[in-house]
Amino acid sequence: MAWIDALFRRMVEVGASDLHMTSQTKPQFRLHGDIVPVKECDAIPPDQMQLILKEICIPSVWETYEATFDADFAYEIPGLARFRGNLFVDSRGPGATFRVIPEELLTFEELGLPDAARDFCMLSKGLVLVTGPAGSGKSTTLAAMIDFINKNRSDHIITIEDPIEFVHQDQRCLINQREVKQHTASFKRALKAALREDPDIVLVGELRDLETIEIAIETAETGHLVFGTLHTTTAPSTVDRIIDQFPADRQAQIRTMLSSSLKGVVAQTLCKKQEGGRVAALEVLAVTSAVSSLIREGKTHQIMSVMQMGAKSGMILLNDALTKLVANGEVSPEEAYSKAIQKDGFVESLHAAGVNWRPGVVGQAPLPPSPVATPDVEAPADMTPVQGTPQPAAPAAAPAAYPAPALPHADAPAVEPPVEGQPLEDPFEQYKRQRG
Repeated sequence: MAWIDALFRRMVEVGASDLHMTSQTKPQFRLHGDIVPVKECDAIPPDQMQLILKEICIPSVWETYEATFDADFAYEIPGLARFRGNLFVDSRGPGATFRVIPEELLTFEELGLPDAARDFCMLSKGLVLVTGPAGSGKSTTLAAMIDFINKNRSDHIITIEDPIEFVHQDQRCLINQREVKQHTASFKRALKAALREDPDIVLVGELRDLETIEIAIETAETGHLVFGTLHTTTAPSTVDRIIDQFPADRQAQIRTMLSSSLKGVVAQTLCKKQEGGRVAALEVLAVTSAVSSLIREGKTHQIMSVMQMGAKSGMILLNDALTKLVANGEVSPEEAYSKAIQKDGFVESLHAAGVNWRPGVVGQAPLPPSPVATPDVEAPADMTPVQGTPQPAAPAAAPAAYPAPALPHADAPAVEPPVEGQPLEDPFEQYKRQRG
């Protein structure tokens, strides 16, 4: 077992979404949206950090990291979860960030996705985008949509990801998952090749550049259903972002293509729940004939007005989604207000829903305290970096400040198997007792 596996297991146990590993600092979790240091873990020196990270990387990933000081990859602990990792170097030395990817796919109902998202999954062709800031759960939403298609349609699905996050097993569909840098050179190369691989549905993990966006639109126009992601915060701004990627002399053409190929946008923002955890506020744009005309004519600033009247078509405004979360008691008004784009409109929406709240007003009735306190995140005593046999030096960009120690797990005793009839002991407690 790799040294860092114990942290990954505790990460899943406490419900953290991310693990931050930074040299000269304790490991830290993102728990319910907050950064929480791992109790009892000492700060990890740069040379120790390099050994910890190298242990879980395949050679090609580590070579990329040493050459560019950045690398993306996926790591899996069978039976627990997959983890999306990013390696980097900063002023303190080597570091990494990991996000947990659950083994079990969440359903539409568990995620609270609207009916419009289900309708998008039953389209025969077109472009559907899931957007939001980094860490807003776009991959989780897309995975639920692909899983729904896998259970309800008989099609060929190709996914192009960097890295592969959720792993889909064939059910009614044939699914080919390709990872950039492992199975293909780039998103655009894989997307071009997909047209010769008889797909019905193509998922592009990220529309990163102009050429990839253009090929995705062309793929949707040729009779395929294409899913993709962008880092935009609202549905209307997504349309502008795509068009603005192109030179001015091509934008009229792209507007025409997009007006016929774009079918829907799901823009999501994660909010902290009052009782702990996070919940997504979803804005949904269904591209009706009215919206299509606005895109074609360059009047995207009027899309918001159409969305306000488009509830029957499944459209949802972000302010309405946030207001619903506040009215249901899931999210505090302060948290929802911080996530709102049109803040004045959000306050008016709250008042219309019967919630008497204004930002910055002293003397408002306090919200009930959260019944779930943020737990202390503990780690086993043997997580402390141990000095030992010298190892290869760290990369030139992150010189070692200490003699390189042996990996902490090298002499760690095995976890004792449970005895029938006795309660299971926390493996972390076993570590402490055995090392003590």
